[in-house]
Amino acid sequence: MTLVQFAITVAIVSISGVMSPGPLFAANLSYGIKGGMKSGLKMAMGHTMVELPLVVLLGLGIVSLGTLPQFREISSIMGAISLFVFAGIQIKSVLRKTFSTFIPRRGPILAGALLTGLNPFFIAWWFTIGSKLISDGIILYSLLGIFVMFAFHIWMDYLWMGTVGVLSSKGRNIISEKYYRIFMVGTSAALIYFGISFLEQIKF
Repeated sequence: MTLVQFAITVAIVSISGVMSPGPLFAANLSYGIKGGMKSGLKMAMGHTMVELPLVVLLGLGIVSLGTLPQFREISSIMGAISLFVFAGIQIKSVLRKTFSTFIPRRGPILAGALLTGLNPFFIAWWFTIGSKLISDGIILYSLLGIFVMFAFHIWMDYLWMGTVGVLSSKGRNIISEKYYRIFMVGTSAALIYFGISFLEQIKF
């Protein structure tokens, strides 16, 4: 896998976590009404404060477990199953007529950190789908691959949260809801494709 191919894979697979409706997304909408892009970027900063240490710890754990013969197969199977599940969750969520809202009381950086660290979806994503991406990065670039993978992932959080903040400040209804739903269904199909590709990497 080339660097470009790895970057594209990480970006597409990361959509299942970055753009998924949830407390962080709803809080971003709430803060964005007044703060615009600035509040979105601050929430992304809070998100990064929790996400980066978790990714590094997972990467180090994967390195210590990487000598086990079945580790790659297990991570591929778990990653594939999780992609299928998250794709189903995304399709179900975008078919709903409305998304729940949440009005945070603290600043966007703190809210970004708290809503990230206390989100079971976030933890589950990194321990399944994310672990597969981290292990791929390590295989390609050794320990440096942890940070290469994270770089290909984290920019999407800043772009997405900043964009949500801007559009929320302009009074858009959930980022043009019709096109948001169409886009998310399309990305769900991509997640299913990558789930299948994960399974194809298993040596039976």
